Amino acid sequence: MSGRGAERPPGRTGRRPGASDTRSRILEAARAGFGETGFDATTIRGIAARAGVDPALVHHYFGSKQQLFVAAMELPVDLDTVVPALLAGPPDELGYRIVRFILELWGAPRTRPLMLGVVRSAASDPVAAGLLRRILTEGPFAAIAKAIDRPDAELRATLVGSQLVGLAMARHIVCAEPLASAPDEVLARAVGPTIQRYLTGELADAEHAPPTVG
Repeated sequence: MSGRGAERPPGRTGRRPGASDTRSRILEAARAGFGETGFDATTIRGIAARAGVDPALVHHYFGSKQQLFVAAMELPVDLDTVVPALLAGPPDELGYRIVRFILELWGAPRTRPLMLGVVRSAASDPVAAGLLRRILTEGPFAAIAKAIDRPDAELRATLVGSQLVGLAMARHIVCAEPLASAPDEVLARAVGPTIQRYLTGELADAEHAPPTVG
């Protein structure tokens, strides 16, 4: 025997954590799990093991896996702060600032697992898809499109979102090179003009669009 006594399960050293401590650890474990493997492949048992708690506690605090996903994937973005900050500065560099903002969210340790979890899971889980739709239609892109008072604000916001989700997929999930390792500044300068056009440029009028072939 080593003389240290029986080892405690991971995450259970020291004093017994309180309810808020336990809840936070479960959320952190869920973000990591959903970010690494997506909604379908992540299990309550796996999240509980990662958090060092009994699976029953996960159900106690969050109910179902879908309810846990929604709680864990809520992005900590304050629109009242973020939107004015993005709108500040030269109007013709708004697209650039938005791309830099999104790339920084993807790169930050706190938000990267959340964004990975949402994007990985949206293709297979309706709750995740709904959460991503909400980000696209009610998040900062929609608020910015409305603030600059352009026609078709909703269409513009979803165009911006679709472009940035596609960029995130290729860069962080598919890991397509050299995109995956390109510096943030290079991507912001390359993609920014497209985002700028979606927000402030002229969009093709569907009524006068070229006829489809076939």
